Amino acid sequence: MNKISVLFVCLGNICRSPAAEAIFIRLLEKNGLTDAFIVDSAGTGSWHIGKKADSRMRIAAERRDINILSKARQITSKDFDEFNYILAMDDSNFKNIQDLKNRTASTGFAAIKKIQDFRSVFNEQEVPDPYFGGDEGFDYVLDILEDSVKGFLESIS
Repeated sequence: MNKISVLFVCLGNICRSPAAEAIFIRLLEKNGLTDAFIVDSAGTGSWHIGKKADSRMRIAAERRDINILSKARQITSKDFDEFNYILAMDDSNFKNIQDLKNRTASTGFAAIKKIQDFRSVFNEQEVPDPYFGGDEGFDYVLDILEDSVKGFLESIS
């Protein structure tokens, strides 16, 4: 059986995309689907490569029993060949992903989408970046992502 591969992408890969990755993994575990998926996250920028997720996001996630374990990496042209779905957190990163794919002339099969296309509760068109805000921004991002990540899983199940 071929696994479904999903890559969540934000700017630095220390807030939104690692949270989305961890939420998705938790949903897969709850639904007994872990073995059917490969899940990862990346950033369009290179500033935080190798670092853990922002401590404020990890703390907010831990309060919900979500464990963010990934380390930051930057999206590469190989990702277009290795992932079925690449899910951007906002319009800017969606455009950056599209630009990278066009620059590399990738023939990869990845479907590039915006995570908020799968929302059902929240009206936000983009997942806001909580990095420069207060702690409450991290909780709000988790609320948004729990909604849209669940919607994404339902859309492919």
